Amino acid sequence: MLIEADRGERALATGRWVKWIGGASNQDLAAIEDLAGIYALAGVHCVDVAADAAVVAAARRGLAWAEARGASRPWLMISLSDGEDPHFRKAWFAPDHCPPGCSRPCERVCPALAITASTGVIAERCYGCGRCLPACPLGLIEERGQALAADSVAPLLRQLQPDAVELHTQPGRQLAFRQRLEQVRASGVPLRRLAVSAPAELGAAELWQRFGALRRLGFRPLWQLDGRPMSGDVGDGTARAAVALLVRRRRRLPPGPLQLAGGTNRRSLAQLQRHGADAGHCAGVAFGGVARRLLQPLLLQSQARAVPLLQAADLWPLALAQARELVTPWLERC
Repeated sequence: MLIEADRGERALATGRWVKWIGGASNQDLAAIEDLAGIYALAGVHCVDVAADAAVVAAARRGLAWAEARGASRPWLMISLSDGEDPHFRKAWFAPDHCPPGCSRPCERVCPALAITASTGVIAERCYGCGRCLPACPLGLIEERGQALAADSVAPLLRQLQPDAVELHTQPGRQLAFRQRLEQVRASGVPLRRLAVSAPAELGAAELWQRFGALRRLGFRPLWQLDGRPMSGDVGDGTARAAVALLVRRRRRLPPGPLQLAGGTNRRSLAQLQRHGADAGHCAGVAFGGVARRLLQPLLLQSQARAVPLLQAADLWPLALAQARELVTPWLERC
């Protein structure tokens, strides 16, 4: 445990931290196990998954697979929210309401392959990106939030025993944020870090209020600057949003390492390096949608064989090579 903890802190201190985001509402257990294993073996320092016992168990199976092949164990982080949040939602519609001649643009735009003609939305695959909502020409798709009850937070954390927690917050929710922190503290679980997912709309004053609440309860912060949430698989242009947010915010942020997220992809590091001294204030990066899209073809091949990717001896090395192409530039960042 100590070796892995030190590795994570060293990475944050030197700007080489890399996190893989499984998705705060993603319950695709087979893919989570496969992706956690591949990205752990590729060298990430943290895997961030939903606060769900089955999801955490799947992630841990993937991590055990990677450890058996020489990987250092990453931190296991679980995601919570202090209220309604796009990361904690799923799409839903009744497929029998769709007109027979519909060209199904919702299905085409879904990056998780979570929409089919027969079933509508496959709930466990949906991670709430929301791209299907405006795509439906009849407006038949709705979003359904998923909230964790206050009295379930502490026992769930005690059950899951994560190394870190990420708390998603939104403007105007100072009280809700403090209440969630109290629930986390009540669990008694020692955390390496408590990450705060801070959207672009959250101003400096509110961030300092969040910092005060963290400090009073003894949590060590990690600021996740969420430039373009759940959009890193859209295109290289989204990489600019997270970097621009860091450049705008870094002089006004409270103490603690700053991590890029939201729209991050292969272009993020190059975008960051264009900003000279500002780049030195970036502790690292989190990859979500782009990390899955990169390996999606191999996941589909293994699923077609009815074999987990981690057990497909001819496929997982290919997946590992692609994951390393995404991760290694940050691990070797100067």
